[in-house]
Amino acid sequence: MGWAYHNPVRVRFGTGAFAGVAGAIAGRPWSLVTYGMEQFRDLGRRIARAAGPPVAIVDDVAANPDFADLDGICRRFAAAGRTGVVVALGGGSVIDAAKVLAAAGGDFARVRDHLVAGAPLDPALILPVLAVPTTAGTGSEVTCWATVWDAAGGRKYSIAHERLYPEAAIIDPALTLAAPRGLTLATGLDALSHALESLWNVNANPVSARHAIAAAGIVLEVLPRLVERLDDLDLRSRQAEASLLAGLAFSNTKTALAHNISYDVTLRHGTAHGIACSFSLPQVMRWAIGQDAECDRRLAAIFGPDLGAGADRLQRFLEDLGVPTDPAAHGLAPVEWGQLVDKAFAGERGRNFIGRRDLAAE
Repeated sequence: MGWAYHNPVRVRFGTGAFAGVAGAIAGRPWSLVTYGMEQFRDLGRRIARAAGPPVAIVDDVAANPDFADLDGICRRFAAAGRTGVVVALGGGSVIDAAKVLAAAGGDFARVRDHLVAGAPLDPALILPVLAVPTTAGTGSEVTCWATVWDAAGGRKYSIAHERLYPEAAIIDPALTLAAPRGLTLATGLDALSHALESLWNVNANPVSARHAIAAAGIVLEVLPRLVERLDDLDLRSRQAEASLLAGLAFSNTKTALAHNISYDVTLRHGTAHGIACSFSLPQVMRWAIGQDAECDRRLAAIFGPDLGAGADRLQRFLEDLGVPTDPAAHGLAPVEWGQLVDKAFAGERGRNFIGRRDLAAE
């Protein structure tokens, strides 16, 4: 069977890597997309001292970037002046918002028309992005898409274009030290979901699988310790590596069923993305077992040869971290849960899943 793997992002990883952001800007006029808290303002000032002042600062990005906010942000960004490169400093929401700004050419309507009506993006308008993550989980620093939400319309969209791969990902684990327990947990579980979802996936290949197996093994070992030792830089570094590897895996496969389930859980119940896409993983794993020999072999590299016991271990792992795996604990009555599963199987990410639809009724 033939396969292909592609990822063009230049990665710089390690404690102190943040000092290289100015060099990556390389004298171009730059804009900063970040959060408004003082710690991010301070990091922005550090970049500006080395690279010169930014053309624009967008520091009011909300979690789960939404149509309602992005229109005004794009207008303000365009009004500030010509930008040569966008620096995204923050978590997945910041990197996603930066990609939207990079693609919009100053007019969010271009992105909205692309998402809603399939209008093509103009590659000549897409600005380069430097991704500097401050959480360890989303993997957006090495993918070519961004999640965009339309809460009013009850929809989640993904913008995707080859030119939206960041020009570079600058990953400094020290930047994640400020992340509180809840954020560390949710983003860590997002990375685990990316890894596993890229394994039980019709688009899996040997390179993505090796990245995914390594990433999942690290998260299963490190995350329970990290949430109890948030100031441990070695654990932060290992979790950041897991997030990167998971990103490199699903950058080629996209996600699968658990993510498709998660979107409505987040829209309807406000559940944090990393929790929404991970609580169903043990059940989804049970639906995947036995459907593809190669997938089973790869899962066994993580969980051991008894994959049923491995799914039980995954369930205990989540519950020991305080993440219940019963849908009812997340506000989902049996009827709604069944409807979400049926909808997820029919969705784009659900169609990536190797499991059989009839197993979902068991």
